[in-house]
Amino acid sequence: MSLILQIETATTACSVAIASQNEILAVKELNQRNVHAEVITVFIEEVFAALQMQYADIDAVAVSSGPGSYTGLRIGVSTAKGLCYGLDKPLIAVETLQAMANGMAELINDEDLLLCPMIDARRMEVYTALFDAKGNRLQPTTAEIIDEHSFASVLEQQKVLFFGDGAAKCQEVLGKWSNARFETDFINSAKHLSKGAFEAFSSQKFEDVAYFEPFYLKDFIAGKKA
Repeated sequence: MSLILQIETATTACSVAIASQNEILAVKELNQRNVHAEVITVFIEEVFAALQMQYADIDAVAVSSGPGSYTGLRIGVSTAKGLCYGLDKPLIAVETLQAMANGMAELINDEDLLLCPMIDARRMEVYTALFDAKGNRLQPTTAEIIDEHSFASVLEQQKVLFFGDGAAKCQEVLGKWSNARFETDFINSAKHLSKGAFEAFSSQKFEDVAYFEPFYLKDFIAGKKA
């Protein structure tokens, strides 16, 4: 039985899980801004302790690779790379929006519903992509500034579920469409990495531990000090 340590830090949620092929064995998570650096290693220690496992027992480390918070991604990827280097284990990257779509696909039962995960960026901008009800990608990941014309060609034809921490701010604009649905309570979780992680593990699709970098999508812009 393959075991993968899964790390999610791309948004406000800091989440760690250990999974087998079809089961989450242990998970520890907290949805709180700016705590990732403080709690990530503690969470990792706690999931191993809960299962009475050693670090060497895992077969790989999977990390949510972005897009998302620049700082959060740096923390998650750096932690994953450090573990892989020290344990001599392979590194797996799972694109964050794909993981979100996979997680939501497990919760719905409507084959006609399209999935549109949204990660909050700046102002009315989100990182987003479009998937079918089973989590198959229909459109690439992009940074979109949302207005009344966004997704018009899709919303004219099909129901779309908008979810993630960027969905709430778009509801007033996109909610005018009768085909628009919203789930604003969805929280990113390391549990959602499982499908992508085990598919990559089975096909031996691993990242270069030395050179892998998060998928930022946009260049980092530092905020001005008050």
